Amino acid sequence: MLSEKMTEALNEQANRELYSSYLYLSMSAYFESINMKGLASWMRVQAGEELVHTMKMYDYVISSGGRARMLAVEEPRFAWGSPLEAFQQVWDHERAVTGLIKALAGVAEAEKDQATRSFLQWYIDEQVEEEESSDMVLNKVKAAGQNEAALQAVDRELGQRKFKFPRGFNMFPYGGTP
Repeated sequence: MLSEKMTEALNEQANRELYSSYLYLSMSAYFESINMKGLASWMRVQAGEELVHTMKMYDYVISSGGRARMLAVEEPRFAWGSPLEAFQQVWDHERAVTGLIKALAGVAEAEKDQATRSFLQWYIDEQVEEEESSDMVLNKVKAAGQNEAALQAVDRELGQRKFKFPRGFNMFPYGGTP
């Protein structure tokens, strides 16, 4: 059974994961507005991944005897000055999320909640991948600079990314289908 403090901390982090999804969906809309369909698609996939992170945490809280709470989601920014500015925010955001996840793991350790600490290792590992991915994309956009042809090539490349649910993840555990 989760402690009240651990439940509250997990609910807050689930809210931050949901905010991340919302932020990336907002970025997708921004890229759509400047006709960069590949970058928009990449952000949509990112938004989907963050929603999975939210649901995974939500399910953990419930299966561990806690009460999942839906907290208000902060309104994300909706415009950026350039693709570079947007991807710089992605990189900065992922680094901030890494800090939040590490702090959450610290709460689990302080609460002597080994099960939750073990659960959070997936998020810690995932954040390594998220930082690496956002750094790679940021560097591609930086390299393209103001060169329209190079930026269009990055747009085409990033548009190839596809969304896949993680193995074993079930968005609809009680039946129902999308």
